[in-house]
Amino acid sequence: MPVSYRLAAFYFLFFVGAGLWVAYLPPYFAARGLGAAEIAWILALPQLARIVAPTAWGTLADRFGAHRAIVVLGCGAGVVCYSLLPFVSGFAAFAWLMGLTSLVATAALPLVESMTLGVLAGHTGRYGPIRLWGSIGFMIAVFAGGTWLDFQSTQALPNAMLVFVTAALLVAFTLPAPAIHTVASGALVINLAALWLLGSAFFMAVAHGTLYAFFTLHLQRLGYEGSLIGFLWMLGVVGEIGVFLFLPALFRGFKLSTILMASAACGVARFLAIGWAADWLVVLLAAQLLHAATFGSFHAAAVAAVQRVFPPGAQARGQSLFSSIGYGAGGAVGAVAAGWAWEMAGPGLAFTVSSVAAAAGLVFAYLLQRKGL
Repeated sequence: MPVSYRLAAFYFLFFVGAGLWVAYLPPYFAARGLGAAEIAWILALPQLARIVAPTAWGTLADRFGAHRAIVVLGCGAGVVCYSLLPFVSGFAAFAWLMGLTSLVATAALPLVESMTLGVLAGHTGRYGPIRLWGSIGFMIAVFAGGTWLDFQSTQALPNAMLVFVTAALLVAFTLPAPAIHTVASGALVINLAALWLLGSAFFMAVAHGTLYAFFTLHLQRLGYEGSLIGFLWMLGVVGEIGVFLFLPALFRGFKLSTILMASAACGVARFLAIGWAADWLVVLLAAQLLHAATFGSFHAAAVAAVQRVFPPGAQARGQSLFSSIGYGAGGAVGAVAAGWAWEMAGPGLAFTVSSVAAAAGLVFAYLLQRKGL
C-alpha cells in the first residue's frame, strides 16, 4: 500500500476516535455523574499533558528516529484507557486514568504530522488531500454518533472508541520510519517568527475550548435532537474537508500569515454567533461552516509554517512544540476557562471568552505577517 494511503488510513481512524471524544465524551461523563466544572477539568487533562509530553517524545523521535515506535506506543495507551474506562467511577478515578493515558497518547498525532510532511518533501500543498481523511473520519463519527445517541445510551461510548483506537494501532505498525536517524543537537532555538506562530496557535486553541467542551451540551439545553447535533458537527467538518481539498491552490494564492489572520477573524464571528444566536438554526449552520476557517485553514497553514520556522533536523520537535503550546496549553486553558465561564454565567459568556481569544490569535498572526511569512 502506498505510504500516502497508510497515512490517510491512520488519520481516518485516529479522528473517528477524536470525533467521538469531542462530541460525545462530555455527555458520557455527565451521564456518569460529573458536573460541568469536573467535565471541563477532565477534558483539560489531555491538553495539560500536551504542554510537555509531545515535546519530550518529539525530542526522542528526532534523536533516535523512533517516530513510528512512539506512535505505536501512543495508540496502545489509548487501547488501555478505553478498555478500563467503563470500570472506573468518580472524578478522581477518571482524572487519573485520562491524565496518565494522555502523557503517552498525545505523542502520536504530532509525530504523524511530521512523518506526513517529511514524506511530502516540501510539497506542503499535498498535505491537504491526505489530512482530509482525518476530517472524513471525524465527520462520520459525529454524525453517526448523534443518530446513535437518539436510540442508545452513552454508556457504550468507550467500546466504540476502543474499536477505532485498536484499528489505528494496527495501522501505526505500517507507518514509515525515518530512513536516516536525525540527531537532535543542542537546545531548540525559537526565533521571533516561531514565537508569533506559537502565540497565534495558543490563542486559537483557547478559542475552541468552549466549542469542544460544551457545544453538544449547549445544543441539548436548547432542545436540539441528537441527530441534528451530529449533523451540525458534521457540517463543520464538511467545510474543513473543502479547505483541505483546495489547499494547494490556497497556498499558491496567499501567504501563510494571511490565511492565519483570516481564519482567526472568522473565529471571532463564529463563537459570538454560537454563544448568543444558537436559537436560530440558520445562524448556527453558518457558524459551523466557519469551522473550515477556524480549524481547517488555520491548522493547515500553521503546520506548514512550522516547517519553515524550525530547522530540518528539528521537525519532530517543532511539530511537537506546536502541539504542546497550541493544542496543549491553549486547549487546557480554553477548557478550564470554558468551565469557569459556563458555571458563572452560562454559554453566552463562555463563547464570548472564545471570541476574545480568537481576536488575540489574529493579533499574533498579524505580527507573524510583519516577519514576512
